[in-house]
Amino acid sequence: MEKAMEGYRVVDLTQWEAGTSFTQALAWLGADVIKVEAPGRGDPGRVAPQDIAGIDSPYFLILNSNKRSITLNLKSEEGKAVFLELVRNADVVAENQGPGTLERLGLGYDVLSEVNPKIVLGRVKGFGTYGPYSRYKCFDMIAQCTGGSYATNGYKDGPPVPMGTSIGDIGTGYHAALGVVAALLQRERTGKGQVVEVSMQESVFNFGRVAMMWYYHNPDMIMRKGDDGWNTAPSRMYRCKPGGLDDYCYVYATESISDSWNSLLRIIGREDLVGDERYTSSELRFNRKEEVDKMVEDWTLQHTKYEVMNTCASQGVVAGAVLNAKDLFEDPHIQERGMIATMDHPQRGEWKMIGNPINLSDSPTEYRAAPLLGQDTDEVLAGVLGYSEERIEKLRQESVV
Repeated sequence: MEKAMEGYRVVDLTQWEAGTSFTQALAWLGADVIKVEAPGRGDPGRVAPQDIAGIDSPYFLILNSNKRSITLNLKSEEGKAVFLELVRNADVVAENQGPGTLERLGLGYDVLSEVNPKIVLGRVKGFGTYGPYSRYKCFDMIAQCTGGSYATNGYKDGPPVPMGTSIGDIGTGYHAALGVVAALLQRERTGKGQVVEVSMQESVFNFGRVAMMWYYHNPDMIMRKGDDGWNTAPSRMYRCKPGGLDDYCYVYATESISDSWNSLLRIIGREDLVGDERYTSSELRFNRKEEVDKMVEDWTLQHTKYEVMNTCASQGVVAGAVLNAKDLFEDPHIQERGMIATMDHPQRGEWKMIGNPINLSDSPTEYRAAPLLGQDTDEVLAGVLGYSEERIEKLRQESVV
């Protein structure tokens, strides 16, 4: 069946993580994403960090599946000319280059839109293209710091702590993908392209809107709360057997969710406390938090994190085991949902990676391994631009590709 974004072509100038996750999302949805890389070296993510010398890194592979790769020297006039021909035959140009790079190359939006008035330029920047911070470089941890994530993570009496996941990079990538899809929909009505700009700082700030709602109560409040819920109990991680570093399960029980507190009492063998007025509200239990937490953890320590989650969740109590990477890659639910994608890589053979979380009933994702550097140069130049073998060979001899 035709894919949701089949027929749309993306010229991809992204590298590292925020940009590549942006274009990968479009590729997973069916767009033809042509990754343009510098001859000889390509995306620096190909070598950082490598698990096998001389082979593209897992970091690169997990962010660039379903794309095609061509090499093109954008510092040469001929290379720019080829690039602009690609733009003429594309719907989207995507970039997350350093501040001002595209403009210094003479490939700003004014040039691109003159070549193709329908082109959508998707830009991922650390702090945007204007404002006091716009010239500053940015990576995930900088976006997390300046976007508020650090300040909401950790314990009240400790320092700010980063998220272990890449909300600054990959989170921004998905914001950008949504923006580009919206711009393409608007183009259907107007016939005109536009610039979609997404700031990493602003994306993280957006993710923090609920965590930061306490600003309205007290602007000076320290918003770090560790794993404890706000003024409610039980609402935290509890240790489970056999006591490994990731052997925890989060349990949240409140009277507002199907009377889950009383359900939890029955699960842990404390039916004697059902209806006890000392524990009938979240506020009352929070006032006896140490006692409540001990009561719950005495039970969780007798069970594995999976047993705790499955027992609680099956009886209406909100619970989630702390699953690490190994747990998730082997998790039966994740596997049944198709979130572990298997594909063939020309150097590694069968390769597994985390798949697309966006499920379209009429357009399921089909996976292709990330391309080798320049793997599709001839195919793109001939198939998209109609170049002859002789012209492609001439470009190769001139080090344009």
